[in-house]
Amino acid sequence: MPEGFPIIIVNLKTYSQGYGYEGFKLCKIMEELSKEFNVNLAAAVSAVDIQDYSDNLKIPVFAQHVDGVSFGSNTGSILPEAVKQAGAFGTLINHAECQLSPEEIQASLQRCRDVGLSTVLCTADVEATKRGAALDPDMLAVEPPELIGGEISVSTAKPEVIRDSVSAVNQINPGIPVLCGAGVKDQADVSKALSLGSQGILLASGVVKSSEPRKVLIDLIQGL
Repeated sequence: MPEGFPIIIVNLKTYSQGYGYEGFKLCKIMEELSKEFNVNLAAAVSAVDIQDYSDNLKIPVFAQHVDGVSFGSNTGSILPEAVKQAGAFGTLINHAECQLSPEEIQASLQRCRDVGLSTVLCTADVEATKRGAALDPDMLAVEPPELIGGEISVSTAKPEVIRDSVSAVNQINPGIPVLCGAGVKDQADVSKALSLGSQGILLASGVVKSSEPRKVLIDLIQGL
């Protein structure tokens, strides 16, 4: 688990600003702000950048995806051992843009446990969050897919999704922190999400595509 909560995880996806040197510059800003404001920030990055970023950053680096496979004939798959060896702290699983079957989710979670990768299981709604909590991930991130990348945050458009998801998880396993995402843009969105019981934020475009990511991050941090 990260050192503490609340936490903001920035998913760099495959934006032009989110890989290689440009992505590293953004992560370096996150590292500086994490230290300056004494808050928990982490980045979910491209598999090909994990080694370089983790070797040169002091914030947790997550993979955006791993496959629930072991050593063998799995051409093109992302091996959990390789991600761990490259320096990743953890990984996202079942993001709305990289969805898995129930069997694949269970396999990925188990393989991550095998190698010691922290898991953020992404879910779309309250019912999916309930099912996810029963699988015992390290964190759950509820993101209604229709709001991802949009201008209205889940904490504004669908606050009941956060509130009811937190309540459901607390009944199943209160030790699993619930993060929220989709459309989060500013400190008001963050503050409201935390007031509804969330212990953190998973977001992407609001930071990565911004022309002033430092300014945006500071604003988000103030919401913590």
